[in-house]
Amino acid sequence: MSDKVIITCALNGVLTDPKQHAVPVTPAEMAAEAKRAFEAGAAMMHIHLRQQGEGKGHLPSWDPALSAEVQAAIRAACPGVIINHTSGVVGPNYQGALDCIARTKPEVAACNAGSLNYLKVKSDGSWAWPPHLFDNPVEKVKAYLDVMIASRSLPEFECFDTGIVRCVEMFRRAGLYGGPLQYNFVMGVESGMPADPDLLPILLKLKAPDSNWQVTAIGRANIWPLHRRCAELGGHLRTGLEDTFYKADGEKVTSNGQLIAEIAATARAAGRSIASPAEARAILKIA
Repeated sequence: MSDKVIITCALNGVLTDPKQHAVPVTPAEMAAEAKRAFEAGAAMMHIHLRQQGEGKGHLPSWDPALSAEVQAAIRAACPGVIINHTSGVVGPNYQGALDCIARTKPEVAACNAGSLNYLKVKSDGSWAWPPHLFDNPVEKVKAYLDVMIASRSLPEFECFDTGIVRCVEMFRRAGLYGGPLQYNFVMGVESGMPADPDLLPILLKLKAPDSNWQVTAIGRANIWPLHRRCAELGGHLRTGLEDTFYKADGEKVTSNGQLIAEIAATARAAGRSIASPAEARAILKIA
């Protein structure tokens, strides 16, 4: 187990509405939030893009020029920081995501490694949102991997269920990808893997040996024991306003920096030290 833990800050996500929560939207806001997270210990920033302009911040954008502007602002505020770019798109039209990665060449890019029925049922039995399929068939995964390989972006394989974890090694055996493996176990989505620390040893058996891994924990109070167990087992850590709005004591945060400070303390309590951006690059084998 590496003593060093890489902390990723998920700055804003795609589902969080800036009218309801203090998520950053503009390049200046993204840079300011990234700086708070960076100063608290985050070496990597996971970014989503939002449409600019009054009343549009809740809508996703796949504008490569905006992506370049956001990344430049974050890099100026956080010297040496690693950019981790989203690529998640529902449906068959994902060219915008490919274009953003191809033109901006982030060090890391999310690669959703399988499909998931995205569901949640409220206490009254009604759907929390219209049920839909987060579709990531093999041909879509291959398109992402092809552009990531060409851009020298490390794919971060996002796994929402145990079968998806098993698929990652199959992609390598089938020749779709041959570089270093970075798993992201996404836990806490209602129709995916639960945010249960007891599940981690099973996931570690299923991943490829000698690969890096982290946990994305979605939820509220239940996620912090999962973060602690992840740190104890040698995984890397991620949090941010995309994933939660609450610290371990239930306090609602107003900034990503508060969440990163909390997760850094969790890592140190498990005997881990916080990786600098340079140390994170060495661990991940990226330039």
